[in-house]
Amino acid sequence: MTYRDAGVDIDAGDALVDRIKPLAKRTIRPEVLAGIGGFGALFEVPKKYQAPVLVSGTDGVGTKLKLAFSLSRHDTVGIDLVAMSVNDILVQGAEPLFFLDYFACGHLSVDIAERVVGGIARGCELSGCALIGGETAEMPGMYPEGEYDLAGFAVGVVEKNEILNSQHVAAGDVVLGLASSGFHSNGYSLVRKVLLHACGELSVNALNQVRIPNVSESLADLVMAPTKLYVKSILSALDQYRGAITAMAHITGGGLIGNLPRVCPEHLIVCLNKNSWTLPPLMKWVQGQGSIPEEEMHRVFNCGIGMAVIVRATQAEAVAAHLTAQGETVYRIGEVRMRQGTEAQTQIV
Repeated sequence: MTYRDAGVDIDAGDALVDRIKPLAKRTIRPEVLAGIGGFGALFEVPKKYQAPVLVSGTDGVGTKLKLAFSLSRHDTVGIDLVAMSVNDILVQGAEPLFFLDYFACGHLSVDIAERVVGGIARGCELSGCALIGGETAEMPGMYPEGEYDLAGFAVGVVEKNEILNSQHVAAGDVVLGLASSGFHSNGYSLVRKVLLHACGELSVNALNQVRIPNVSESLADLVMAPTKLYVKSILSALDQYRGAITAMAHITGGGLIGNLPRVCPEHLIVCLNKNSWTLPPLMKWVQGQGSIPEEEMHRVFNCGIGMAVIVRATQAEAVAAHLTAQGETVYRIGEVRMRQGTEAQTQIV
């Protein structure tokens, strides 16, 4: 017997590594000492930092992968993977440095894996971080044919005296909301349930027969839009207005209601005006098709706001203008105020 008889193709794994190397090479930073191919990747902390603190984050893509399988969309889930981790470490004020991925499947398709890793490399390029390593695991019997799982791990760095956390937030601060590119990579168990109810099946043909009012993109394109990366615009704003930006929240699982309290002291609340931004057409359609209550929308989805930036009121207009100049769509969505008794820390009115 051979390993191939048991379902593991070592040659396919080697072929994938050969294809990955040029993809990873495009993401290399000067601090990379050793990357793809070794037992461990080596990365030197940038010399510009005086008191560097490393910030790490890990995440996956979740059940959005089930749609990727059904629709044969493998090119952008890698961007989702990178974005879920680098956006998380970004809110501490950290610059992403490097990224590692874990790709697991029952049977390795080199072509599909290359498309997935190509998306990971693209996400790293957009984030300015290096793809320096990873793991491809072929495990027969662990996954259904044609399916795989993804996980990722990012490390960033921030000066110790510039770490962002809830301690800096004060009553009177303004909340700026940066537009999302869609559902990002959260809530897809509910999204898929609604799509199945509305379309009958999760296929390209079924989804393409449905048109969202006043939207030119197909439904398949809309639901597979990759998570927006906020790294370059936020780092630019921090360079100019770090003292004015008091905290940030990446709006992921838990939605607006669940994520803002993570960066708000217990004696304060964040009060959002739901009329200050517009629910994206796709989300409005999903809400209608699924008869989803508004509170549930706020608990599950980003509702069109992928990143919240809390800033001093005196600098709010300047920070908003800077982020707009960096290509972000920015809304002034609320403010921070004192908490009364045991009221919820996120109020949407």
